[in-house]
Amino acid sequence: MNPINRRTWLKRTALAAGSLATGASFIQTLEAKPALGLTPWLGEYGLRETYHLQDPMSVKARLLANENPWGPSKKAVAAIAASASKGNRYVYNSSIAMVEILAKKEGVNTNQILIAAGSTDLLEKTAFALCGKGGNVVSADPSYMSLVKTSQAIGATWKNIPLKPDYSHDLEAMEKAIDSNTKVVYICNPNNPTGTLTSIDEIKSFCKRVSKRVPVFIDEAYLELLDNYQTQTAAGLIAEGYDVMICRTFSKIHGMAGLRIGYMVARPERVKMIQDLVRTEMGISVTSLEGAMASLNDTEFQNFTRTNNKINREFTFDALKKAGFNPIPSVTNFILFPVSLSTKEIVSRMADKGVGIRGFDIFGKPYGRVSIGTLDEMKMFAANLPVLLS
Repeated sequence: MNPINRRTWLKRTALAAGSLATGASFIQTLEAKPALGLTPWLGEYGLRETYHLQDPMSVKARLLANENPWGPSKKAVAAIAASASKGNRYVYNSSIAMVEILAKKEGVNTNQILIAAGSTDLLEKTAFALCGKGGNVVSADPSYMSLVKTSQAIGATWKNIPLKPDYSHDLEAMEKAIDSNTKVVYICNPNNPTGTLTSIDEIKSFCKRVSKRVPVFIDEAYLELLDNYQTQTAAGLIAEGYDVMICRTFSKIHGMAGLRIGYMVARPERVKMIQDLVRTEMGISVTSLEGAMASLNDTEFQNFTRTNNKINREFTFDALKKAGFNPIPSVTNFILFPVSLSTKEIVSRMADKGVGIRGFDIFGKPYGRVSIGTLDEMKMFAANLPVLLS
């Protein structure tokens, strides 16, 4: 299947949403712009956030940050409170205990686990470790940009490969883009901001070939929201010896976004390359570590989040369809949908109704992204959808 170039993406979503002007002028505008493909974006991004709320805490329904509206779990909160008295001590003992728990969970040795203050922290530190002397990063576009932007900031370039028409990663094109200067391949699965999943069989096959040439970083921040997430992870490749790095976070399924904790699973030398630069565990509080360990044991809360997120996501998807939008099917805790108004208009109009959402320009076309909150919050969002149509 051919990759989406700029024209294909815009044309398909415009037709589906029925929201853009017709005719030759529109097609001419598209043809006048450079195609994507294997050519780096020359310092620009297909994905742009052109406007955001200045005071996101002021809204009644905060649906703009892909947070878990139900967490942290009560067990995590109790552990956090109990561990506050340990605040005079460094995190050594708690971090050792956490690493042991995670190593057992992932089926690897303790020297293959690296904990840090959230998955974004690990993405950025990986960029510093691998791209400090330049080179290039291969990843999808649109996708999550932390690793890419950090790499660019320290001198690397970006080979942005458009998603396929079904919004999955074009792994064939990504493999072709790898050259002698490629330092890392980044895959966000499920992908942000599209909320879509790339076949785990395809990813495993890709990693087994590609990781012999260059490390592959797979960001699984949203994976545990899936009912069958254990069958969709690539973590098993690490135990088999492949040069793959897996990143997880406690921000989503565990509802600990503000407590900042995540971890990486990788080969020992990849863990060491970051530890040689920084001590990531020193950026985590003892309260967050103790809360995270308690949350790992609270499977009842995780199942509650998983079930209710799915129910509320399906309600929201149906509401968008009924209102005349064409949302992209999502497996995460957010939904991306094309709109006809500018991102500033959609964000501002929803904010006036007490609802916070995000707006992105993707290849020059405006999209809204709504995070999944409580059912009452999603009903509030749905009730105000007409303001995005006028």
